[in-house]
Amino acid sequence: MGFDLGGPIALLVLVFDVYAILQTARSNTGSVARVLWIVFILLAPIIGFLFWLFLGPREERSLFRR
Repeated sequence: MGFDLGGPIALLVLVFDVYAILQTARSNTGSVARVLWIVFILLAPIIGFLFWLFLGPREERSLFRR
């Protein structure tokens, strides 16, 4: 018997990717750029999120907007 980390890590990646997709969809960048970022995040979940985190649209990144 061992402890499998695949499930919790996959859930964490899913949560981060959903957050990145929602923030990208709400951003004020052009629609083509938004679609490309979302497709990139969907096709490469971990790398896509990391690229979005460091190179993505630089707006306020919070779950709730004022």
